[in-house]
Amino acid sequence: MSLALSIPQARRLALSAQGFGKPPERAPSLAAIKRTLQQLGVVQIDSVNALVRSHYLPLFSRLGDYPQAALEQLAWGKPRQRRLFEYWGHEASLLPLELYPLMRWRMADAAQGRGIYRQLATFGRERGEVIDRVLAAVQQQGTLGAGSLSTREERAGPWWDWSEEKLALEWLFAAGEVTVAGRRGFERLYDLPERVVPAAVLDQPVPAEAEAQQGLLLHAATALGVATEQDLRDYFRLSPQQSKAALAELLADGRLQACTVQGWKQPAYTAGTPRIPRRIHTSALLSPFDSLVWERARTERLFDFRYRLEIYTPAHKRVYGYYVLPFLYQERIAARVDLRAERAHGRLAVHAVHEEQAGLDEQGYLALAANLYRLATWLGLESVQLNCPRSEGNRLRQALLSGAPA
Repeated sequence: MSLALSIPQARRLALSAQGFGKPPERAPSLAAIKRTLQQLGVVQIDSVNALVRSHYLPLFSRLGDYPQAALEQLAWGKPRQRRLFEYWGHEASLLPLELYPLMRWRMADAAQGRGIYRQLATFGRERGEVIDRVLAAVQQQGTLGAGSLSTREERAGPWWDWSEEKLALEWLFAAGEVTVAGRRGFERLYDLPERVVPAAVLDQPVPAEAEAQQGLLLHAATALGVATEQDLRDYFRLSPQQSKAALAELLADGRLQACTVQGWKQPAYTAGTPRIPRRIHTSALLSPFDSLVWERARTERLFDFRYRLEIYTPAHKRVYGYYVLPFLYQERIAARVDLRAERAHGRLAVHAVHEEQAGLDEQGYLALAANLYRLATWLGLESVQLNCPRSEGNRLRQALLSGAPA
């Protein structure tokens, strides 16, 4: 008989799979950070810095006040310290090194102009001499950024106005011929994979494309807990054809099983026989690019929460604000909060609070206040400033006063 899940069961399964449910640690260990990154399998990178770069937030949401330098060490530290690499996972991403062999097929596709932006594919076909020149420079000079190679006199604009050298580096990165060795600010610094990725990883046999896609889909199923085929494919950006073929094989050999979820029109899938927690006790502010909520249709199905980022919406048309974080409380997304790190003033600014339909009780507001104080401390900000004129702002103000650090 097929497994049938209620929405509350599906939520608990998803939250547990995503690393929620344990109280934040006072001082998260490096081992806990590594385990969480392994559990997620992919952390999306985004350039917006209204609060903090998005890839730092998922660990904070799950573990609490961890040192950002620990993530930087695992991603861009000395070779012996590294446990992550950058590549196109779910958009630009940090991924565990164990997944590097599973991405080799995507690198091979990119070298043939498949699965990459059209402009980049065209550049790869037509500007081989620039690509060869840039690759030779990396081989000879070691780690470098696009700015040190550019022959343009004017400063480059958006990505479609990149210099030829930047386009070449991005093509080489997509094709796996260079990788990201580090970052200067937010600028990528590139080097040869053999000087960055451990030999033990590079020397692993390259799995067949179908086998690699099955591995990625299985990892997605484990990280999501319960998901439709579309949810699974979105996690590592597989195509429908790739995902459906991999899913059929995983179902046939029992690594995945089909199930139903209350109210979902499409079949769902789980990895093996899941253990569903009785309750999830947690509260967390979530990055807009957190893997719990990045697939917006799944977020609606699972949490009855419609979420759209309004960064690129004109200010007068925004409903909730510029940089809005969902607030997870117990097993619901109970509110959304428009936040900004005002570093020059040393404060975390709360511009708006919006409760969802079920609302937040007094304990929920105290939990939100505690999360805001914890976030401010983690970001090195001295205070939390509430600017919200809404009724929710009044309730949060009382919670902030009640829970103010001594």
